[in-house]
Amino acid sequence: MHEAFRRYVEALHPELEKLMAMEPVTPSKLPKPCPSACVYLFSEAGKHLYVGRTRKFRNRMRQHSAPGSQHNQAVFAFKLARESTGKTESKYTQKGSRAAIVDDPVFARAFDEAKARVRNMEVRFIAEPDPLRQALLEIYISVALQTPYNDFETH
Repeated sequence: MHEAFRRYVEALHPELEKLMAMEPVTPSKLPKPCPSACVYLFSEAGKHLYVGRTRKFRNRMRQHSAPGSQHNQAVFAFKLARESTGKTESKYTQKGSRAAIVDDPVFARAFDEAKARVRNMEVRFIAEPDPLRQALLEIYISVALQTPYNDFETH
């Protein structure tokens, strides 16, 4: 393994331990001092569900859970709504596009419910300003905690 990469990898587990030691909060009750650039973890009823990363944490939490957030902003809630409606397959046609799916009243209701669900989830976060370390940490935490909503699919 390349030495530079090894240094990155060796720093991942201690960061996961710090993240898990944090007392969780909800997206609507973030503490006053919180990092802007960070990696975050959504959990519900003790089950770890989704890991994300951002440069603007407060804004990202609003996007994940605000009632008016769109499909390209509340991606975790969109995944939850896909699962609850059985619309789990991505389609790259106009009829099956994400924008078209949210026009379906049943899916739109499920998407709204999913955003409300995310608003009430527990969130933990850890500061990480370096984009490369952020990316590696997101992947590491997702693998280590087996978060079911991180799939790392490309479009």
